This record gives sequence, C-alpha cells and structure tokens, in this order.
Amino acid sequence: MEEIAISEFKAKCTEVIARVEKTRKPIRITRHGKPVAEVVPPTVAVDRAAWIASMQGSVKIFGDIISPASDPEDWEVLRD
Repeated sequence: MEEIAISEFKAKCTEVIARVEKTRKPIRITRHGKPVAEVVPPTVAVDRAAWIASMQGSVKIFGDIISPASDPEDWEVLRD
C-alpha cells in the first residue's frame, strides 16, 4: 500500500482522493512514519430491494407463526 506523509496529504488532498478514486487502490497517511489514516475507495453499493427479495420463495412456514410456542398457563410470569 502506498504511503504519504500527512503534510503532503494536506497539500494535495484532492489529488490524492482523485487518484484513489481512479486506481481503486488505498493510500495510507502517516505522521512521523506511523499510520494515522487510510483513504480507501468506497465499496460497491448494493441494491437493497434486490438483496431483500433475493430470499423470496426460499422460506417455508410450518404451523402457526403468530401464537406463542407454549401455553400461556405455563408462563411463570403470569402466575399470581
């Protein structure tokens, strides 16, 4: 990964961001030789509607999904 000093990044910020956007390669920013930040390209946006619908038709429901799994008489919290 390419590294640049923070002083150089401050002077050429827009150029560095444009280079990351064009090459899709991250650049590490250092201060006194130690990493302090990274400029990384954004991840590919996911179409939420397609993602949510991707499981459509793959689920099978067996039995009642609304009623409690056990009888309310068995619930300790409802006892006096």
